[in-house]
Amino acid sequence: MTVGLSLSILFRVLGSGLDVSTYGRFQFIGWVLAIAAGVLLFDLLESKEPTADTDRNRPTLWRTAGISVGLISALVLAYFAFTSPNVIARWTGASYLLIISAIVLTLCLLAFLLMSKPHLIAALTPKIILVWNVLFVLSMALTILGHQVKFPSDAGGYPLPEPSVTLWHHVPLIFMLVLFPIILIDFMFFAQTLADERPSPRMLGGSFGLGSLFLLLMIFAQIFTTVYDYIPLVGPFFRDKFWFVFLLAGTGLTLPVLLVRGDALRSLSKPQTGSLFPGTIALVGLAAIVGVILTAPYPVASPDQKTTLRILTYNIQQGYSEHGLKNYDGQLDVIRGVDADIIGLQECDTNRIAGGNSDVVRYFADRLDLYSYYGPKTTPGTFGIALLSKYPIENPRTFYMYSEGEQTATLEAQITMGGKTFNLFVTHLGNGGPMVQQQAIVQELEGKENVVLMGDFNFRPDTEQYRLTVEALEDSWLLKWPQGADDQGIDPARRIDHVFVSPGTTVVDSRYLAGPQSDHPAMMTEIEW
Repeated sequence: MTVGLSLSILFRVLGSGLDVSTYGRFQFIGWVLAIAAGVLLFDLLESKEPTADTDRNRPTLWRTAGISVGLISALVLAYFAFTSPNVIARWTGASYLLIISAIVLTLCLLAFLLMSKPHLIAALTPKIILVWNVLFVLSMALTILGHQVKFPSDAGGYPLPEPSVTLWHHVPLIFMLVLFPIILIDFMFFAQTLADERPSPRMLGGSFGLGSLFLLLMIFAQIFTTVYDYIPLVGPFFRDKFWFVFLLAGTGLTLPVLLVRGDALRSLSKPQTGSLFPGTIALVGLAAIVGVILTAPYPVASPDQKTTLRILTYNIQQGYSEHGLKNYDGQLDVIRGVDADIIGLQECDTNRIAGGNSDVVRYFADRLDLYSYYGPKTTPGTFGIALLSKYPIENPRTFYMYSEGEQTATLEAQITMGGKTFNLFVTHLGNGGPMVQQQAIVQELEGKENVVLMGDFNFRPDTEQYRLTVEALEDSWLLKWPQGADDQGIDPARRIDHVFVSPGTTVVDSRYLAGPQSDHPAMMTEIEW
């Protein structure tokens, strides 16, 4: 499991948040690993000598079921977060490089102990392992809670600025990263117990059936933290309960420790791995750290004398095409073809299991060598919004709007070019573009110059929300096409993706780029001064 976790981290680093072994031309890696695993499993079965049955080894159904749930819980936590450190980075806003480095160092230490000091692992008692589990689960829950926003129930409490992050917010994160190898130790602990007790196939089948049910419930619970508004009865309970799901998974990992005998790890008193194991983990870990550095974006300085600004807003539907196929590269081609100076993305919250734990914002930023601001963290369960820019992003911040359904947010930032500072806003409103949400945005625009407000507003030009917006700003598409008809046959009455600009702005071009790459057209606007 240590090797698998290390390789998963490396593959995601090399893919800029996307597992290269599951996407594109590198999918053959998965087949190679599957064949290698099959060969190793065959050798293991051939070399394993059965142990004699004794009364001491005779398991009970509930004991076996509990240990099976513990095994599954270890896989759940690895699946939800630790095989994809980009997920943790988007929980917290912490440095991706530092998170990768911390995880790699702890994995290398564990590999060294398993090879050179296995008696230290074998000496762990259930009491020590239980305390270690409790500390890990608490630090994990506190890490998430520290970035979970407490939303007022009254609309008067909005717009709500995202709480600032202090050094204290990172303390539980550090503890979590240091303590997380307990997941791997628990896995060995539980697996060794089942191997020693040799339950019957029927008992194993029932036990792992229960464990699989637990896995399914954990997956649903995690997904419900973002789609609660569409799930009757139980859905509302999961609103703002992102931390609770991980606490449940951690509890499933911790409680089965009470079912395991004190000598379950005795077989680890001798080295259980080959002499190359620590070196292999260290090499993979070093490759991951170097990979973060090499794949990171290195923006090329754009000419400061420019007097035009090209803007793109794009709802990317979590990186999927209108046909429901993962389409990062197709969307990347659209963005690259426009060659915009600033890009506002919506529905880019892919750093969770529903999005394959992928990081589409990092993928785009790395491939295009752009500055980026992710916007709201993934813990509040909002629509993902992000800003990419050829120019340094200044003073980025996020604020939230009152939401009866899915939680919504807006990001604000500035860029400076050609001697002008632009105030940029990117948003995605809820279904129907609720008036209360747009009022909050308009309130934040007051007194600001050179405003560019872009996003998926979910309201059309014949609505009150639209009329409220154009009292303060102008619709860039109508500035280019004042007759309400462009040269592409766009139906102006159906537009919900907009770019609004400050009054008096000169619009050189504005058009919708329809296509199957997403279920929304990209919208490009170019202004000059």
